[in-house]
Amino acid sequence: CSLTLMKLRDAPSACPSLWRCLPCPPAELRLDLVLSSGQSFRWWESSPGAWTGVLEGRVWTLRQDGDQLWYTVYGEEDEHEEEERDGYPAKAAKLDVAETDRILRDYFQLDVGLSALYRAWAAADPLFRKVANDFPGVRVLRQDPVECLFSFICTSNNHISRITAMIERLCQAFGRRLCCLDSRPFHAFPSLSALQGADAEARLRALGFGYRAKFVSGSARAIAEGLGTEGLCHLRTVPYAEARRVLCALPGVGAKVADCVCLLSLDKAEAVPVDTHVWHIARQRYGVTLGGKSLTPRAYQEIGDFFRGLWGPRAGWAQAV
Repeated sequence: CSLTLMKLRDAPSACPSLWRCLPCPPAELRLDLVLSSGQSFRWWESSPGAWTGVLEGRVWTLRQDGDQLWYTVYGEEDEHEEEERDGYPAKAAKLDVAETDRILRDYFQLDVGLSALYRAWAAADPLFRKVANDFPGVRVLRQDPVECLFSFICTSNNHISRITAMIERLCQAFGRRLCCLDSRPFHAFPSLSALQGADAEARLRALGFGYRAKFVSGSARAIAEGLGTEGLCHLRTVPYAEARRVLCALPGVGAKVADCVCLLSLDKAEAVPVDTHVWHIARQRYGVTLGGKSLTPRAYQEIGDFFRGLWGPRAGWAQAV
């Protein structure tokens, strides 16, 4: 893997056939900004400029060179192939090129023209215009709703590095092993059934999830007994307010987590997750005077409405920048 990445870095035009590429200029996508921003917690910079992570039950490595997004996909290890489990690189996956291209285009929502959105937001908001040049190519991911929901349940009173470690432990304990790269095992995100087991909460507490353990196992049971995985995915087709209401009925899901899930997995581009940082920005930099000394539900709603009025139907994307 390291040798392949080195070859790609030094001579991308002569990269091996296992590597494929999509046209994608940096103004439309910056991997380093998007994959480290706290939208997803399953990517790591495996070598300078190369990002390895799990997407749709496969392990991928991505990197950019000029106006190209390069990628390779690794196959699942055979349980009888001891050499791979001892740390040798996994073999490349034999996937259809059209399918892998589709997966990446969908995940990064590459059919959405980001440059035009930046221009519109800059025209509407002088403060956005000031920061936009420093943060090009920030776009919103389109994630699996189950993974997104349970990842963001873990984000309350937490920070990115700790959340990333928690999600890694979750996947190792409950997810299917996929392959091993540079002696590092990779696992799929756990299924809903794995997270609702009778001993799931106790196991999660042993993994350091604390009070979040009951929310993860409780939400898994609530979804399994109610919406089901298909019903959760079906929220992509309902209005934003309805999807948010359904999510907020789940254990451990408040307004901010619901908005993160709506924005990052349920196609609700108008969702604006508001935390204390966004609240302070709204008050101090935009002069929004709302509520008292705390972020009340009413203030939360009014701040979201303010930014939706300022930035338009993809306000959640502008907030990500």
